[in-house]
Amino acid sequence: MFDTVRKHQRILQFVLMSLIVPSFAFFGISSYSSFLDKETDLVKVSGKPITAQEVDSAAKRQAERVGGNSQLAQSLQFRQAILNELLQQRIVGFAVNNLHLQVGKEALIKSLQNIPQIRTLYKPDGSFDDARFKQLLAGGGLNEEQYYASQAYDLKIGQLVNSVARTEIVTPKLSDIVSTLYETERQVQALSFDAKDYLSKVNPSQEDLQSFFYMADAKLFESPEYVDVEYIVLKADPKEDAKVFSEKADQFVNITYDQSDSLKPAADKLKLSVQTQKGVTRSGVTGTSKDHPLANPKVVQSLFGDEAVKNKRNIEAIQTTPGVFVSARVVTFHPAQTLPFNEVAAEVKRQVSQCMAEKLAAAAAAKRYASLKKDPKNAAGFARPIWISRNKPGNLVGGALDSVMSINPDKFPALVSIQNPGVGTILYRVDQVRQPTGVDAKAHKVQAQQIQVLAAQSEFAGFMAYWRDIAGVKVINPLKVASSGSGS
Repeated sequence: MFDTVRKHQRILQFVLMSLIVPSFAFFGISSYSSFLDKETDLVKVSGKPITAQEVDSAAKRQAERVGGNSQLAQSLQFRQAILNELLQQRIVGFAVNNLHLQVGKEALIKSLQNIPQIRTLYKPDGSFDDARFKQLLAGGGLNEEQYYASQAYDLKIGQLVNSVARTEIVTPKLSDIVSTLYETERQVQALSFDAKDYLSKVNPSQEDLQSFFYMADAKLFESPEYVDVEYIVLKADPKEDAKVFSEKADQFVNITYDQSDSLKPAADKLKLSVQTQKGVTRSGVTGTSKDHPLANPKVVQSLFGDEAVKNKRNIEAIQTTPGVFVSARVVTFHPAQTLPFNEVAAEVKRQVSQCMAEKLAAAAAAKRYASLKKDPKNAAGFARPIWISRNKPGNLVGGALDSVMSINPDKFPALVSIQNPGVGTILYRVDQVRQPTGVDAKAHKVQAQQIQVLAAQSEFAGFMAYWRDIAGVKVINPLKVASSGSGS
């Protein structure tokens, strides 16, 4: 029975890869060539390299798995994430081998029998369809020993990772302390100094405006890149036989691809009109309906690819909706450019005025803050007091909440000044603290779970750092921007 079952999952591991193969197994027992060009080595773990080719291939597979395209697979950020994943897998694999972990037959059998795809191979009478499984096994090109080693390796990885990540290191008492801190309430009053209230008091000069324009980030006053395009659309005729349309669609796809320097051959062959559209940006065409051919994200993305922009090639035909195919080509590419001052003068004045008003608001807040430090009990002008906590922050977020909640109660009443870019400055007056009247058991439970997760993550990070050192991880070359042919 064991020999039969242990064959089964290996086949399904290849046939149903995305469903039943742990990521560690895919890379963990692979052999790596040591004869590759050293320039392609990115990182070495125990002397064995992770190469640029491995990263590109893995990135391509993962991009396809999540429905992405070649541009996603070639992006530096995506490939860096893949490299990090491969490195983590390699370090954990090194730890498994060095710890000499073992997996018993019973554990392996139980693991295999828990897989739904394995269970489907059992017949109604309870017997196992060995012939069907052997057929799958032969298609996978693997023998029993290879499969056994791979599945056992998967279990070792899982046992090691779970044993580290599930270490119980957080006591209930610590969780209660943290929950109490999150529930503790403070009474707060706010006094806002809004920039909009000071706009009438500012009057930037022409020199102020021009200085801001020339010193500011050019992208603030930049017109986006856009293209003028030609396009053709093939639509199915409801009265037309489906087979006839299928043949036309094949011709449409093939002609626009094979004769990619013009749309005219396909248009003439299929009696289509070549249409034009100016001002297509990366966001599409302004003011068009959702079913417009150039409103399709894939069409727009292709129009800004190198082949379309630099080489003026037809984009590959795209089926935008059932029965509708589109191809297009760039006639003229208009790069992004900084607009002249006279075209953006009104926007420049708005931004400069806003900056000046914010400075006036901040100055007024600072003056009031100084006077309140001398007379901290003076609450004139502040809004009505409210009780807030980390669990119930009201309208306080980020730095404002942290500042208010971190004040030592011994210093009450206390003041906090918070600048809110684009809005103004707010003074917060904090004068009381109290414990909650009741305990929210549900919230405590959720917070205890969150604390446990954070503790497990910290434990696992320490584990990885330890084995990273033991494995002698060495960075050889930085990951570079992928070429257009990478991962093919």
